[in-house]
Amino acid sequence: MKLGDGVEQAIHSVGMLAGLSGDGVLSAAALAEFHGASTSYLLKHLQALSGAGILQTVPGPRGGYRLARRTDEITLLDIVLAVEGPAPAFRCKEIRQRGPNPLPQTSFTRPCGINAVMLRAERAYRAELAKTTIADILGDLAMTDEDGAIAARGCAFLEQHERRSH
Repeated sequence: MKLGDGVEQAIHSVGMLAGLSGDGVLSAAALAEFHGASTSYLLKHLQALSGAGILQTVPGPRGGYRLARRTDEITLLDIVLAVEGPAPAFRCKEIRQRGPNPLPQTSFTRPCGINAVMLRAERAYRAELAKTTIADILGDLAMTDEDGAIAARGCAFLEQHERRSH
């Protein structure tokens, strides 16, 4: 299974937005700068996150993005589904029924075993993402950022780039 770069950028962006003050916002350009990403590429994913109710968009020259929900209410699955869509990673095309000397449809009364395994794996993957929230990720970061350098970098960036929406 391969997820697009947008998933990683979206998760990190949501994590960055979690550090904003109550009325603060960050522009898409600032988020893209911090993550070394293309603004136009990231903007597409930020809009998807807004459409999914994960982010709130604040319009205007002092506008930008902020979280629409608390970090303990945003799961990694919410973000993945917003960016990648709800379709499963594996989509069975029933190729076992094609090719030379095809068998009649009556030979295929049971579901494809490959499809069944892939769907079980998809359910397990989604269940794991569904139980992990942004709050969990931020808590793990706090425990592993031994010298505080990662947190300090993010805080310094927010101090420079956070906009107040009044």
